Amino acid sequence: MIAHFIKNEQNPAYDLLSKIQRTIHMANLIDEKRINQIINFLNVLNIKSERLYEIINSNDLSIINIFNEALTHSSEDSIVNYEKLEFYGDAVLRLAASNFIDRKYPNMSVGSRSELRAQIVSDEWLSNFGRIIDIEGVILKGPKAVGDQNARDTIIAEATEALIGALYKCFNSTKEVNIWLDEFWEKDSKAFLKDPHKFNSKSTLQEWCQKRGFELPIYKIVEVSSNHGDPKKFFCEIYLNGTKEACSFGQSHKKAQKNAAAAVIEQWIKEGKM
Repeated sequence: MIAHFIKNEQNPAYDLLSKIQRTIHMANLIDEKRINQIINFLNVLNIKSERLYEIINSNDLSIINIFNEALTHSSEDSIVNYEKLEFYGDAVLRLAASNFIDRKYPNMSVGSRSELRAQIVSDEWLSNFGRIIDIEGVILKGPKAVGDQNARDTIIAEATEALIGALYKCFNSTKEVNIWLDEFWEKDSKAFLKDPHKFNSKSTLQEWCQKRGFELPIYKIVEVSSNHGDPKKFFCEIYLNGTKEACSFGQSHKKAQKNAAAAVIEQWIKEGKM
């Protein structure tokens, strides 16, 4: 048995053994059916990069394993799952988004860049994008995660972020990430810049109140439906200085709050208060 006898001691033999064990585990994990599923999924993404398609269709198991890891939830495999690539993908996503904004909006202020980037790398954006590419169909999940509808959006967003991390890992470059995502970001950034209040309603309302010395908004939420995925699952009332200003529904607490804040802003814009 090879082991580290001293805490933090470097033992090359142990480290090599760990890598070998992990490689064997991954090789045993993935079969031909899974390989074909991953290759087909990556091809359907239609990322316009010749070098990407060359390595995808070369059946290079090391590359396929990277994407398999990005598309595996910890409930399915506690050793090989998307958690590390998700962490990696978070930084990659922000860098790629910064590259996009710098090219598309070179004269935009730093503050506006930060606001725009926050929208196009948000969990909500990742979840929506994950649905567009139908990533849920290729995520390996254990029985517990499969039955947890409340975690569905989170898993989709996390796996999408891990997929972006895996794409970067193939080349150690954001080139393919930007080739893939820029066209989606171009459309979504236009929508945000056209109506930022719609996407940032809670922050906008809070800042408006703070500037005028008002109390911060109070959100009162009630669950009115037990059906998962119901767009009217939660009902939210929003109060400002003790007065109810608006109410709205949402699929989640966050969405209901966001919708209620947006309703207040829309009403105030009509009344000339904002």
